[in-house]
Amino acid sequence: MKVALFVTCLAERYFAAAAADAVRLLRRLGCEVVFPEDQTCCGQPAHTAGLAADAREMAGHAVRVFARVADCDAVVAPSGSCAAMVKKVFPEIAGTGRAAAAELAGKTYELAEFVVRRLGVERLGTGLAGRRVALHHGCHGLRELGLDREARTLLEGSGAEVVPWDADRECCGFGGLFAVKFPEVSAAMADRKLDCAPEADCIVSGDPGCLLQMEGRTKARGLGAEFMHLATALWQGVADAPQ
Repeated sequence: MKVALFVTCLAERYFAAAAADAVRLLRRLGCEVVFPEDQTCCGQPAHTAGLAADAREMAGHAVRVFARVADCDAVVAPSGSCAAMVKKVFPEIAGTGRAAAAELAGKTYELAEFVVRRLGVERLGTGLAGRRVALHHGCHGLRELGLDREARTLLEGSGAEVVPWDADRECCGFGGLFAVKFPEVSAAMADRKLDCAPEADCIVSGDPGCLLQMEGRTKARGLGAEFMHLATALWQGVADAPQ
């Protein structure tokens, strides 16, 4: 199966290792992974800011970029929020390019969604055996894409114990420009999550924006929680498994 990686802005800038781990994982699962180098932002910040023309231009660019990947079976993004933008918003704002946007939306997946729903894989290895992880569900993946079990299934299928977290489905407060325009509210939302986080070896999420938000608040408050992108956790489950 030929897969195009939609790396996303935050993954490229802040979680490059996780993007590389996503590629390693997909290749281990038998996928041919290609990377269109002229890809850019999905346009979500512009869309949420009400800059409709800018969002439409960036969405159109993304549609054209991935349409040029010959024989591409799927587009995979290590970000629930960006995958949701492509799947849910692109067809609505594409204008005359709606058919092409709908085609891209139909073959775009968040990473865990792709592994579980498209590849039918739920067990990756046992490299996370003995590790306790707290799982944060990003809002876009959970509420827009309906991804409430895929990440947990793969983590547990890699040997990890996913510990209960009362606030695992609550928003971290990032929301892209929301964190910039309303920093006090954004910080308070993150602090609430962190204050009730369970004891765990690390906090895992499939959304780079959520990780950036929670890790930033953790460092600002001098807390000791550790964070890991889902792609890296899953790759460790494969790479560190006993042979």
